[in-house]
This record gives sequence, C-alpha cells and structure tokens, in this order.
Amino acid sequence: MTVSDVVFIAVGLVAIGAALAVVLTQHLVRAGLWLVVALAAIAVEFLLLRAEFAAWVQVLIYVGAVVVLLLFAVMLTRAPIGRSTDLDRPLGPALLVGSGAGLGLSALLISAFGSGQIDAPAAGSAERLGEAIFSDWVLPFEVLSVLLLAALVGAIVLSRRETS
Repeated sequence: MTVSDVVFIAVGLVAIGAALAVVLTQHLVRAGLWLVVALAAIAVEFLLLRAEFAAWVQVLIYVGAVVVLLLFAVMLTRAPIGRSTDLDRPLGPALLVGSGAGLGLSALLISAFGSGQIDAPAAGSAERLGEAIFSDWVLPFEVLSVLLLAALVGAIVLSRRETS
C-alpha cells in the first residue's frame, strides 16, 4: 500500500463523514457547509486519480454554484437557520427507505458489473470531452440549466411579501 493509497482512503473517509454530517445535522446552514466539505473531498479524490479537469469541474460547478444556490435559497425563503423541530421525522421509515434504496442500488451494480472485467476507455483530453459534451450531451445540459433557473425563480417567488 502506497502513500497515495493511504491518502485516498483518508480523504474518502472525510467525504463519507461529511456526507453523514450533511444528513444528520439539524442546522440547515451547517448542512450546507458540510456539503462543501464533502464535495471538496470528492474533488481531492479526483485529483488523486489524476483527473484534474473533473476535479476543477467539481469545485466550480458543485462547490461554487450548487452550494451557493442552496444557501441563497435558504436566505431568500427565510427558512429557519438554527435548530428546527419541523425537520425531525420518524427514524424508522427513513431507515427503511434508505436501506431499500441502498440494497437496490447494490443489487443493480452487482448484476450489471458482477465479476466481469471492465475495459478502460481510451485516453481522453479536454478537447474530446468538450466535443462529447457539446454534441451528445447538449440537451441534458440545457435541461439542467432550465431546472436551476426554475429553482432560483421559485425561491424568489416564495420570498416575496404578500401585498394585500
């Protein structure tokens, strides 16, 4: 086991711990900040895998845009920032749904990839990735941009004061 492997495992544990903190915290703003830690740890994992472009996309889009959008939505909707008893839900149904989803995804991955050997794709570059994004993946990117715009407009509409 090399030093790189040890660092990879340590950063992975940080990402898992931060993801658990996102789910388990009762403070909405703290959950957003733990999300920043989890997403940044994933970006570090990409750097350790020598996928620099994916790491910077992770930082710019997820840490930079999605988390900022989440925090703006919290501020604009005047959601409770501190502890909220409204967010407390029964633990049983949550564990049941989470366990079912985890087992279903595990079964899907095992049936799809099982014991088969997966061939590595051809070496890529930012140019090939750009060609793929702007030829095959244009529609999903546009749909995602409309979805984010709708979320922002919805937050603004919810935050307006009623005038009557």
